[in-house]
Amino acid sequence: MTHPVQPKASHFINGEYVEDTAGAAIPVIYPATGEVIATLHAATPAIVDQALDAAKAAQKEWAAMTGTERGRVLRRAADIMRERNHDLSVLETYDTGKPYQETSVVDATSGADALEYFGGLAGSLTGEHIALGGGDFAYTIREALGVCVGIGAWNYPTQIACWKGAPALACGNTMVFKPSESTPLCALKVAEIMIEAGAPKGVYNVVQGYGEVGAKLVTDPRVAKVSLTGSVPTGKKVYAAAAAEMKHVTMELGGKSPLIIFDDADLENAVSGAILANFYSTGQVCSNGTRVFVQGGIKDAFLKRLKERLDVGIKMGDPMDPEVNFGPMVNEKQLDIVKKYVALGQEEGARLVTGGGYPDKDGYWVEPVVFADVKDDMAIAREEIFGPVMSVLDFDTEEEVLARANDTEFGLAAGVFTSDLTRGHRVVAGFEAGTCFINTYNLAPVEAPFGGSKASGVGRENSKLAINHYSEMKMVYVSMNDVEAPF
Repeated sequence: MTHPVQPKASHFINGEYVEDTAGAAIPVIYPATGEVIATLHAATPAIVDQALDAAKAAQKEWAAMTGTERGRVLRRAADIMRERNHDLSVLETYDTGKPYQETSVVDATSGADALEYFGGLAGSLTGEHIALGGGDFAYTIREALGVCVGIGAWNYPTQIACWKGAPALACGNTMVFKPSESTPLCALKVAEIMIEAGAPKGVYNVVQGYGEVGAKLVTDPRVAKVSLTGSVPTGKKVYAAAAAEMKHVTMELGGKSPLIIFDDADLENAVSGAILANFYSTGQVCSNGTRVFVQGGIKDAFLKRLKERLDVGIKMGDPMDPEVNFGPMVNEKQLDIVKKYVALGQEEGARLVTGGGYPDKDGYWVEPVVFADVKDDMAIAREEIFGPVMSVLDFDTEEEVLARANDTEFGLAAGVFTSDLTRGHRVVAGFEAGTCFINTYNLAPVEAPFGGSKASGVGRENSKLAINHYSEMKMVYVSMNDVEAPF
């Protein structure tokens, strides 16, 4: 019997499902059980061509609509997504293994927020009039870039498909989106909903594939812009390939973000923040605060309370059970990476406070891991693990901890817990990171920009800033006077 999540076909191009079984097989594995629940096929060169041609053909018509008309489509798509939140959340759980308790409130809802927000902005995207001397003036025209390529990560497949699609479409671009081969199902539903909401055919297309399909999309001359969510090594390759063709890019990459907890922090809030920063989505979040710096006076109380809450609060099991709050890793490869770092942490002399067990059941399961007495030069404190592994480091002074927090190639996120608001603002001013938090962690409302500095990326997603990454300004100088020339 076919599993109910098997899509009609692997790709969605020009308003309909398209299949080409000549492409390499992409098995979809449910992380909670390890079983294959669907099989898709990677895009062949012919499929990639079809998708880019469809996007290119649709772009002029889409850009010629008013911003208000485009916004109406995006807002309708948001409404449909909210109406179908349950089904989309179940699909997201099958795709990623994340608990339904989480997907039902974070994933499709966040995607819908992006569609609604950029749908609302679309009609307000205008240029400006610039008065110049002697009656001359200039004006600007905000123009779409053309065909945009989005390359998604496997941790938030629905959200990323919308975070990239919504601002691109609001500006009059068309989109070819390639989801991660680990989570290929959700983006197809986003594409389906776009058509249902009234987007012309070819405005939002989805093609599946491994790295070579992404590489083909990134270097194609029909493509004006590439937006990637992924790891730093992948980002560097994609950025270089796009730069060779002088394409626009947004890179939302990984991190090893610091979370600083001062003695005067509210203990329960600090523990909650550390849990959100390390164990939500089984630790598979790019902005996670995995280096938790705890000041000496609160350290023992923090570790004790953290262990108590993990021991009592973590509920593993069937991710579809609304009581379950901790799911498996996305695949065997990620689980093996976590195992490697847990062993390495112990070899390097970190103290295992809790976790590190691997439940004896099907799927890719690991208990949340907390290491204490971690030193700055340990691999677990320097390298992105992308799993539920928290490193707790000691510190004494604000000046010292800020220098250590910034001593990393990454700069995606950073957070601080303190009841001294002046210090909170002072510390975030000192962070070398694009996305910072005071007395909370890992919130990403669509109204606020999200993105990193240093090796963690370029550009910003969400907020009004995203509009600048999906459009460009044409300047028109208008002379009201005679033209003078030197000869």
